[in-house]
Amino acid sequence: MNLAELLAKGGPVIWVLAIYSSIGLAIVLERYFLFARLRQLPKVWLERLSQLLEQADARQQIATLKGPEAKVIRTIVEAHAAGVKDLQSIGHRVRGEEIQRMEFGLRTLGILGNTAPLLGLLGTITGMIKAFMVIEQAGGKVDAQALAGGIWEAMITTGVGLAVAIPLLLMLHFLEGSVERRAQKMYRCIFMLLERRTETPTPSRQTEQTHHWENITDGV
Repeated sequence: MNLAELLAKGGPVIWVLAIYSSIGLAIVLERYFLFARLRQLPKVWLERLSQLLEQADARQQIATLKGPEAKVIRTIVEAHAAGVKDLQSIGHRVRGEEIQRMEFGLRTLGILGNTAPLLGLLGTITGMIKAFMVIEQAGGKVDAQALAGGIWEAMITTGVGLAVAIPLLLMLHFLEGSVERRAQKMYRCIFMLLERRTETPTPSRQTEQTHHWENITDGV
């Protein structure tokens, strides 16, 4: 069965699932290339962070750094130079903004991945209802081959729904993991920067709680 026959036999549900697949693929590719462009903080910098705020040329040293971790570091250094006392809150605020930027589109991806099987099942149920209506109208005298053909056509939507949902959910978990790893690195940068100060950084709510995207895919 080619794509044209699949779309014709599956009905409008297949068209909706095709749109689901296109939107999901676009989100996955956009997020993948975003993460590929995000610079990683050089490992050598982790050893220097604890003394960075004590150096007069700290702002010049970090001027060329790129990436979410670098933005957190730069913001804390600039706030320290401006005389801000609560550097921890500044760091967590920027960290939250960066996490939100990296998570853009993941909620939509989760919704698509979780509703695709349900939409496929809906198509199968409506197809089965039509098949049994035909049996009723024919007074029970229906050719078994024709009935089997109607049933497998109705079940196409469930198969397509699962075929769309499984890759989307796998990619969602992969992207969630990427966001979580960068979030932990940003928190580590905040801790390293402030560990010599009298205030001790404490984990933010986002670190203590289960990643909220995991709630989307629970039970799937």
